[in-house]
Amino acid sequence: MTPDARPRELTLRAILLGAALTVVFTAANVYLGLKIGLTFATSIPAAVISMAVLRAFSGATILENNIVLTIASAAGTLSAIIFVLPGLVMIGWWTGFPYWQSVAVIAVGGVLGVMYSVPLRRALVSGSSLPYPEGVAAAEVLKLGSGGTGGAENAAGLRAIGAGSAVSALYALLAKMGLVAEETSRAVRFGSGATAFSTSFSLALIGVGHLVGLAVGVAMLVGLVIGWLVLLPHYTAGVGLHGADLAALVSDSFRHKVRFVGAGTIGVAAVWTLLRVIGPIMRGIAGSLRAARQRAAGQGDSLPITERDLPIGLVVAVILATMVPIGLLIAGFARGGPIEAHFWPVMVATVAYVLVAGVVIASVCGYMAGLIGASNSPISGTGILAALGIALVLAAFFGRNTGVHGGAGEARALVAFALFVTAIIFGVATISNDNLQDLKTGELVGATPWRQQVALVLGVGFGALVIPPILGLLNTTFGFQGTPGVGPQALAAPQAALITAIAQGVLGGTLDWHLINLGAAIGAVVVAVDEILRKTGRGSMPPLAVGMGIYLPMGLTLLIPLGALIGWAYDRRAQRAADPERMRRLGVLAATGLIAGESLFGVVFSGIAAASGKSAPLAVVGDIPAALPLGIVAFIAAIVYVYATISRATPRD
Repeated sequence: MTPDARPRELTLRAILLGAALTVVFTAANVYLGLKIGLTFATSIPAAVISMAVLRAFSGATILENNIVLTIASAAGTLSAIIFVLPGLVMIGWWTGFPYWQSVAVIAVGGVLGVMYSVPLRRALVSGSSLPYPEGVAAAEVLKLGSGGTGGAENAAGLRAIGAGSAVSALYALLAKMGLVAEETSRAVRFGSGATAFSTSFSLALIGVGHLVGLAVGVAMLVGLVIGWLVLLPHYTAGVGLHGADLAALVSDSFRHKVRFVGAGTIGVAAVWTLLRVIGPIMRGIAGSLRAARQRAAGQGDSLPITERDLPIGLVVAVILATMVPIGLLIAGFARGGPIEAHFWPVMVATVAYVLVAGVVIASVCGYMAGLIGASNSPISGTGILAALGIALVLAAFFGRNTGVHGGAGEARALVAFALFVTAIIFGVATISNDNLQDLKTGELVGATPWRQQVALVLGVGFGALVIPPILGLLNTTFGFQGTPGVGPQALAAPQAALITAIAQGVLGGTLDWHLINLGAAIGAVVVAVDEILRKTGRGSMPPLAVGMGIYLPMGLTLLIPLGALIGWAYDRRAQRAADPERMRRLGVLAATGLIAGESLFGVVFSGIAAASGKSAPLAVVGDIPAALPLGIVAFIAAIVYVYATISRATPRD
């Protein structure tokens, strides 16, 4: 295809539509994340809305829709910065969110994340077999919306994705109305201790499980077993509680003990993952350098469109240039506090930490997103590791137990500094967690990488401008739990509270390092098992997936292994069909629909909840005993209906 014949891609209307969707999705994600600690992927909702809007204009292309998706997705996922920044209000260091300071923190971290992801695209997207469930799902939505597959197969694909979307959105609506259960949990005695069994009724998680595959599903199940059937009974042993008190004990033990073990496992798995992907990353950088030399030699046109990233020289220059505003930001934040005693050594160490930790976290978060998707990636786990790292850097200069030796004021200042630096690194984490997912979508629809990377930077800019005022409004209206003087309607902001507690624990000398060390030991064992399985050809056990299974609540993860098992069984059945590949694709599209329907409903519900100020604005009944059995029946029926529908669409031998 000649340059003149290249379809429209990075157009003004795509940028403006992406900017408009940024406001909606970011507001919804900020509110939802502070309320219940969860955010949703915005790629698929953005794709659906973009196709509906741009269809009204002449010459709209799949590549334009992909740009809209990329901008809105980058801005929406950047809202995960709420897992750190509210901590500064919780400890009383800020009373609100200083606009330009907050914008700068979010923007520099986000831009750094985009730049780090450029060479990672070649390593973890083009040169990798990672499933990227949400990236694949978004690409399938775009292809179907553009009619790219054509004819009878396009019609069958639309029916598959429509069936999945309809039942997942309908179930989510019935759950919010209170007619069926949204989740269930029961704490029980287990041996000499206790545990709990819980699950959400999320059809989107079934879809994610189908897309990530059996190896990841089994690894997460192993993590669940370790966390809930081994660690929790151990940490609750010998306590004679029952009923609500037992449930509170299990919840408290999970949040304050098991999650820290999971963070240790994720840390070791992250380091091992980085070591495994360092080769592909270096090859990706080498490929970028070769592309740069081709451009310099006037041979740029010989490079395929789908391999044209931002020039690596520009990427390196931007990375180094961002260190200047980062240094100025942290220097301004530190002025007048205890950092002054070791100002220049701390500044140099902190900037170096941001530079190096950013590379590690970008690689790990990109890998995790490729493994199980951006929505389910335990991004707060990397936030814990980033907070641990900067807190240890500060402890090296000021020692631990600062609250004892330096006074409460010094301890609070150091914790605030640690949170501020963590927020910058968290911007890298959130963006790299999303970027590679979007770049996978672009690869599947034939997008130009450098144009998509520019769109990602634009999305970061739009998100950075929008997030602080939304945070300020919610802080003024509700406040955050743990902040002195807040009312009963205060938002929980659970991840911000946890990461703040980590920084306080390290600098105050109260963090239980035995939990982190135990998690690290578990991670080392899992790494060894994974290597043995790979070398003997018996499969794999991704260590990060095991760590996620320990770290994440059972309610968020149990259905992913179930979905993986369902997807495996469906693919086995597809092998006996007259057209196995067509039936397999329909399964992917149905799983995509399960994710899309619930994601779209999540956008609508978040808007209604934010506008009404109620946590359950659609509820028509209170808690009813029949909700759980009705939910189980409806949930199973929905899964059976979707897979039966697509099975009938493909003739069998």
